[in-house]
Amino acid sequence: MKVFFRFFRDYPRESILAPLFKLLEACFDLLVPIVVAQIIDGGIRGGQGDGFIWRRAGVLVLLAVVGLTCTIIAQYFSAKAAVGTATNLRHDLFAHMQAFTYAQTDRVGTAAMITRMTSDINQIQSGINMTLRLTLRSPIIVFGAMIMAFTIDAHLALIFAAAIPLLALVVFGVMLGGIPLYHRVQGKLDGVTAATRENLGGVRVIRAFRKEEQEIEKFGKVNREQTALQDKAGRLSALMNPLTYVLVNLAVVLIIRQSGAPVNAGTLTQGQVVALVNYMAQILVELVKLANTIFLITKGVACGNRVAAVLDMPAGMEILPETGTAEQNAACEGSAAIPAVAFRHVELTYPGGGAPSLTDITFTAMPGQTVGIIGGTGSGKTSLVNLIPRLYDVTDGSITLDGKDIRNITMSDLRDEIGFVPQKGVLFSGTIASNLRFGKDDATDEEIKKAAEIAQATEFIEAKDDKYES
Repeated sequence: MKVFFRFFRDYPRESILAPLFKLLEACFDLLVPIVVAQIIDGGIRGGQGDGFIWRRAGVLVLLAVVGLTCTIIAQYFSAKAAVGTATNLRHDLFAHMQAFTYAQTDRVGTAAMITRMTSDINQIQSGINMTLRLTLRSPIIVFGAMIMAFTIDAHLALIFAAAIPLLALVVFGVMLGGIPLYHRVQGKLDGVTAATRENLGGVRVIRAFRKEEQEIEKFGKVNREQTALQDKAGRLSALMNPLTYVLVNLAVVLIIRQSGAPVNAGTLTQGQVVALVNYMAQILVELVKLANTIFLITKGVACGNRVAAVLDMPAGMEILPETGTAEQNAACEGSAAIPAVAFRHVELTYPGGGAPSLTDITFTAMPGQTVGIIGGTGSGKTSLVNLIPRLYDVTDGSITLDGKDIRNITMSDLRDEIGFVPQKGVLFSGTIASNLRFGKDDATDEEIKKAAEIAQATEFIEAKDDKYES
């Protein structure tokens, strides 16, 4: 919820002005049935002539123009607050996830993070927009219509007083049932995104092993599960409109039936009856809007909770305090007798793993020494290497770099001491030069050419028309 309402802090002016102008629009709308009643009672039935009718028609046009102006202003401010909040939230979420460790990324899941960055934040944006536009207007219209009804006829207004709680019971009953359903729908969407991402990323392997049919069936299964849950949530929300329409139309029937005797007796005019029916119609329209708004807010709250769960995760790894004196630690640095890298009884269990991937690994690599880690596929070579720059943390044991436990070194200092080439080459959008500068922003052209020469990439780079700017 704190994510959902953070726009109050970021956009205080828009958050106040948007509901305020919607409130003004609602007040003008409440005056329309009164003007219509005056046209019927004074202009048509009272015989005050066409001039009176045209003047009241002019008032209706004026109310419409002023109401439209208020609506446009309110929608401008609400859209500005909603889009701005979604933009800031997306930036904050992306920056926060960039600081995640490998273990945290594995725990959340790439597909889940993509869903939160896109679908979830879009739902939050829609929820904020509708909250500012309609959550104040709809209650004002509903209760304002009831108050106006009491000013016309207190006896008939009791029908309003009875209908509104019943309508509220339907609306909030459906809402309470829909919140957990929509939360589960967004969770299932993570599964659909994950299946899509896996298939697109591994399409060559899938084709090589002729697993197309199995993957199609796997995707179909998660898609059907998501669809079934979406259908269930949709059926629940579909109950809203017919139930509210039935209750409101029953109230209209009661108003017409109960108003017959007072009209015949002359204590109630036909225009006032029309005004009462119009007020009930306004209540119907606003409750339908409110119901749809509540469902958008419900989905927005569910998505906001999912985004908040990621933002609340502490990013990065803990830096433990150093052991030993400053003199001892300084003596370790640069000493030829101190191992450059040392593993001492290291164990690694991946988050959620049933058994350790590495157990009791002990070895040393002295300065200037080359060490090769040899083993079959899945034996843990990559896992072992990933422990040195703390892409993952050891479950047990310790790893030292120049005699210092890597958990005592800040992440920036640790990574500055390590050159790391991943198994899978990745190029980012941009030029060849910008990709070569990824590890050093201020690298000169000579340094870039030297690095390309060492990597034996000079030949194909020089063959391109734009060379390093390709």
